[in-house]
Amino acid sequence: MGESCQRAVERFNSTPAAGSPANSVAMVLKTTLCRFSGLRIWPGRGMLFIRTDNQQYLFLSKKCKSLYHNRLRPAKLAWTTTYRKAHKKDQVTEVARKKRRTASKATARAIVGVSLEVINKKRTEKPEVRQASREAAIREIKERAKKAKADKAKQSKAAAAKSAPAPKAVGRGKR
Repeated sequence: MGESCQRAVERFNSTPAAGSPANSVAMVLKTTLCRFSGLRIWPGRGMLFIRTDNQQYLFLSKKCKSLYHNRLRPAKLAWTTTYRKAHKKDQVTEVARKKRRTASKATARAIVGVSLEVINKKRTEKPEVRQASREAAIREIKERAKKAKADKAKQSKAAAAKSAPAPKAVGRGKR
């Protein structure tokens, strides 16, 4: 480039445009993502493919479009973003975003009908003692069930003895 062109470019870059403040921000361009490679597509670039079901696919280049039509999977091509995510590349940016989880401590609370002291006492007792108390409780429940069954049998026998069948009237039947 000639000297005059360089001076013109410098002058253009240094002077603010008409109607804009001196400390203006750079113009923001809307970019879209390629449906195959995942790379950014700048305005004026890319190829739009519209399927018969009216779904639109914007590809970065003819290469992406032809690879898509050849049914290649982008996760198997090393230059695509899906491959890089699948193979854990570019970890530097992701490490900064990870948040530490605060480990919540489990607090013991009383349950309805059982106090916290009883729960802690049962938790600290030895397995042999716990097993023995469990067996004793089961034995007591079985004894209670046997006693209830015996009482029921006695009552049914007493009821059967009290209500002896009445003698049947002997007759000729219906008249």
